[in-house]
Amino acid sequence: MSEAYQRALNASIADRDAFWSEAANALDWITPPQTVYDTKEGWFKGGTLNTAYNSLDRHIAAGRGDAVALIYDSPATGQIKQFTYSELLEESGRVAAMLRRLDVKKGDRVVLYMPMIPQTVFAMLACARIGAIHSVVFGGFAALELAKRIDDAAPDVILAASCGIEGSRVIEYKPMVDEALELASHKVGHVVVFQREARRAELHPPRDLDWEELRAQSINDPIPSPETMASGDPLYILYTSGTTGTPKGVVRDNGSHAVALTWSMANIYGIGKGDPFWAASDVGWVVGHSYIVYAPLLVGATTVLFEGKPVGTPDPGTFWRTIVRHGVKSFFTAPTAIRAIRKEDPDATFLRDIGTGDLRAIFLAGERADPDTIGWLEDKSGLPVIDHWWQTELGWPAIASCFALGDLRRKRGSAGFPVPGYEFVVLGEDGQPVETGESGAITIKEPLAPGAFRSLWNNKPGYDRNFASFPGYYETGDAGYFDDEGFLHIMGRTDDIINVAGHRLSTGQMEQIVAEQDGIAECAVIGADDAIKGMIPVAFIVARAGAAEPAVLVRQVIAAVREELGAVAALKTAYVVPQLPKTRSGKILRNLLRKIVNGEEYLIPATIEDPAVPDLIRNALAAQETSAHG
Repeated sequence: MSEAYQRALNASIADRDAFWSEAANALDWITPPQTVYDTKEGWFKGGTLNTAYNSLDRHIAAGRGDAVALIYDSPATGQIKQFTYSELLEESGRVAAMLRRLDVKKGDRVVLYMPMIPQTVFAMLACARIGAIHSVVFGGFAALELAKRIDDAAPDVILAASCGIEGSRVIEYKPMVDEALELASHKVGHVVVFQREARRAELHPPRDLDWEELRAQSINDPIPSPETMASGDPLYILYTSGTTGTPKGVVRDNGSHAVALTWSMANIYGIGKGDPFWAASDVGWVVGHSYIVYAPLLVGATTVLFEGKPVGTPDPGTFWRTIVRHGVKSFFTAPTAIRAIRKEDPDATFLRDIGTGDLRAIFLAGERADPDTIGWLEDKSGLPVIDHWWQTELGWPAIASCFALGDLRRKRGSAGFPVPGYEFVVLGEDGQPVETGESGAITIKEPLAPGAFRSLWNNKPGYDRNFASFPGYYETGDAGYFDDEGFLHIMGRTDDIINVAGHRLSTGQMEQIVAEQDGIAECAVIGADDAIKGMIPVAFIVARAGAAEPAVLVRQVIAAVREELGAVAALKTAYVVPQLPKTRSGKILRNLLRKIVNGEEYLIPATIEDPAVPDLIRNALAAQETSAHG
């Protein structure tokens, strides 16, 4: 165990205020906080600052204006562009001036419906500069989902791009914005559109404005001074999936968010001034907010903004090529991306030929990283592969091996250890802590660490629900356990614990077994309805190139689960499918699989990456049923 990690963990719990007070000193405050934590007002009460100033201006004032802040690398368009800190301040300042021209002020909301292009980063930082609250909606989201977010956030302005590029597809954004505005009750003053050459949009004045024309009109306007923001003032609203029809807009504040992200870069990822860092995510997700935009810039690092896919833009070597090209020191991606690369390049030929350059560690999050994928990547890269866990609500890692604190203890199948600032407790259904090794609801003792949400936009009941089951504890919604070495294992959502004839079984545990079998690229196990047992587990398998015949794979995984978990596991049904349905952030849509296998009606979720996949799966299931009964 690393002494540095243990000291930090102990200090964050035993003397929380002193720990976070020291961490806050890494930022430039306009007014220093009077209180580190206040039960009613949250973290750093009395403190004022500006997140954009801390991300840009202060580095320039320290003489680092010519340091590279942002690298835009787009295999989708063949472009690579660099922006220094001075240039990024100028560009984001221009957008801030544009927003001022549209009378956007502190506290107003601005919705961004944009792809992975520099203008998206400019817009986020521009909003932070003038105190407007940005809400980034993943470009390409369905019009109805966008309309819900417009009605909830009630923005004055929408900033959009004419299109996004998803692999080989060009997706027009403006028609979806137009449809969303027809569906929404809230009336937006202006839609500002950045025209991309791949597909230009038709504008409808006076509501619609051309981005470049507005920029030209404001070219002589002064860059607005950074707005003074209270620590608890909102920086952004980010919508995440909810269990009710009410939008779940996570509100992130300015002060504690900046403190937490700054601490995490130094102590988890080992990134500081001038270090190239790449989070291969999207700014529409929390990873993109935290680790493409804000965290790297807060510490003066160089952040990579990548517009492409792990495979197909142009090949399975694009990640390694990008890492080497830009001298990336720490790399963050989703397990599903690595599985996609492995499926296309199982022998890691591209990785072997290209190498990993200056890379020191690979971090995975977004979906549970199965041990087989971690093992493959560690073996082929020769680098530590660190699975870690967090949520949109938390805003930054809560379980990890703190690489920069010298803690490289890893156990495949575990996300690591509690990050300093988080006090985890695994609770049983009676609300009492369970024994080591026993599974239960994973909770975090209040108060949540700096950077975590303290509210949902216009949805206090939705926020309170997170603390209703176990008063005094935040319910993560995940099930898992601590092992006897202190590793915390996330085994899946609590609703992925299925009851088979009175036995509570973890589908995550079954997935781990299935994923370890030869020829399996990726898999998902869900609980299907059964008239006799209540529920039964069903496996969905995606085969690697050159794998055994589907019938052989099915027999193999069923036998493996039975051998490891016993007959009670009752996995008797497995299907080989061409793809798994996933969100654009890489999460497998298990609820959709459940509906398909139960024969229920389903709607194509707005978050799905490829709308054609559910029909492909349904056809594959029908073909295998026919073959089995033929």
